[in-house]
Amino acid sequence: MAGAVSGFSEEQFWEACAELKQPVLAGADWELLMEALGLRFYRLRDQDTRVYKYKVFGTLKNCPPALLTDVYMDLDYRKQWDQNVEELYERECNGQTVVYWQVKCPMLKSNRDYVYVRERRDLDVEGRKVFVVLAQSISHSQFPERSGVVRVTQCEHRLAITSDGRNGSKVFMYYFDNLRVQIPTWLLKRALKNGVPEFLNNLEKACRNYPRRY
Repeated sequence: MAGAVSGFSEEQFWEACAELKQPVLAGADWELLMEALGLRFYRLRDQDTRVYKYKVFGTLKNCPPALLTDVYMDLDYRKQWDQNVEELYERECNGQTVVYWQVKCPMLKSNRDYVYVRERRDLDVEGRKVFVVLAQSISHSQFPERSGVVRVTQCEHRLAITSDGRNGSKVFMYYFDNLRVQIPTWLLKRALKNGVPEFLNNLEKACRNYPRRY
């Protein structure tokens, strides 16, 4: 179930696998921002953009890894369970699958939208199945910027998932989104405190109700 050719290197996939096994937080001032429902959220200010990048480690109970990955990749299903989606679709562009995603951002007054490519690989790591998804923003003429919506032109996501040994998933995620606005720390923490548990609960429910569940 890998995506179209997207320019991701082999090394990038294996780096995500490695960090799933052993979190890399030493040597930089990664700050533990919060813990919620078995996950730990860290952040580090990027020296070039002065925008925070984030790492997430932990487990998601009752979400088997193959199922969780399928739910994460299924954009049509995402529109059913994620209330923050304003618009979301894929389009084939010169042999490449490009995703357009517009996100509701009431806290920021203007919605944000993304144009990106992604790729999934199912890897065998020391006898264990590891699912890796990489995503990277791109610029494409078929997706011009829209009036009243702020385009996120710098975005990078890495996700690695494997079994927690029971009926859940061990998860590593890295994400960097330059939303082109400085969000006060107090406001960010309040949004995370309220929004993250709700999102994780909705994600678990989405896995439970997934039409293609196996």
